Amino acid sequence: MLGTSRFYRPARRTTTMPFADIQGIKTRYELLGEGPPLLLLAPVGFDDPISRRWADRVWRGFRPLEALAAHFRVIVYDRRETGGSGGCIEPLDWTLYARHAEGLLEHLGVEKAFLLGGCVGCSVALALAAQFPERCRALLLHWPVGGYHWLSRGRANFDRHIAFAREHGLERVAELAKRSRVFWNDPDAGPWSSILASDPAFAKAFVRQDLEWYLQVVAQSRDNLFNNTLPAGATCEQLLAMNVPAFIMPGNDPLHTTSCAQVLRELVPQATLASLKPSQQNAVTIAHWIHESTGVAPAAARSGIAA
Repeated sequence: MLGTSRFYRPARRTTTMPFADIQGIKTRYELLGEGPPLLLLAPVGFDDPISRRWADRVWRGFRPLEALAAHFRVIVYDRRETGGSGGCIEPLDWTLYARHAEGLLEHLGVEKAFLLGGCVGCSVALALAAQFPERCRALLLHWPVGGYHWLSRGRANFDRHIAFAREHGLERVAELAKRSRVFWNDPDAGPWSSILASDPAFAKAFVRQDLEWYLQVVAQSRDNLFNNTLPAGATCEQLLAMNVPAFIMPGNDPLHTTSCAQVLRELVPQATLASLKPSQQNAVTIAHWIHESTGVAPAAARSGIAA
C-alpha cells in the first residue's frame, strides 16, 4: 500500500480543457474530480478514445471515469493517432507513446501521478515508467498484454495494412479510413485511420506521400511495437531496472495472458501480483484493488469489501 507523499498537491477546481498541443500533436483530454493525480491509459488495441464503453470491455464492468473521480484527479486522454487526437506519419514505438503522455503531464503541471492502464494502456504505463520514472508514483496494470497471440495479431494487422496499401494505393486507404476509423478491428485502414477520418488536411497530405517510404514507416512501426512475446512496452533490461511500484491484475485470455502478468511480477523489482482470479474481478473488487494499492481512498471506501 502507498500512502500520501510530498508529490501530492491538492488539485485546483476541476476544469475541462478538451485540447492541448503536446509536442506538435493536437491532444484531446479531460480532467475529472479532485485528489492525487491519476493518469488513465486507455485499453483496447490502438483505437479506444475517451469512452464510457470501457466498462464493457477489459474493465469487466468497472467504470473508471465515474468511480475514480471521487478520490482522484483523473486525467484521461486520447493517445496520439486515436480518437480526437492527432498524430504524425513516423515510425511508431512505445517511447513515442510515453513521450506523448509525459508531455501531457508537463502541460498540466503534474509532477508525479499514479498510472492506471488497462490492456495496451499497461504497455504505455510501462514505457512511461521506463523513460520517465520521476513522473510515476506507481503503476496499476490491469490485464497487461503480451505473449505469442498478441505478437502474432499485432504483426498480422500491420502486414495486412501493408498489403492493402501496396495493392490499392493511399487514396483507397484514406477512403476506407473515413468509413472505418478503427485500425485494430479493420487493419486495412491502417494505424492513422482515426486522423484520416477526422482531419481533411492530414488526409490530403497523406495521399500525396511516397508509397514506398510510407510502407517502410509502417513496417518499422510493426517491428518496433511487436518484436517479441514479452509484455509489451519495455524491455527486460528496463523492467529489471524499474524503480517504480507496480500493482498487477492478471488477465486470462490469448491477448492478456496470466503468464504475461507473472513475467512482470518476476522482473519488476517492486511488483505485486493481485490474487484475484479473472472470475473474481468485477466493479467492486477492481475498485478495492485500486484504492488498496494506492492507499489514497478514504477508509470508508475500503471497508467491508471482500476480495
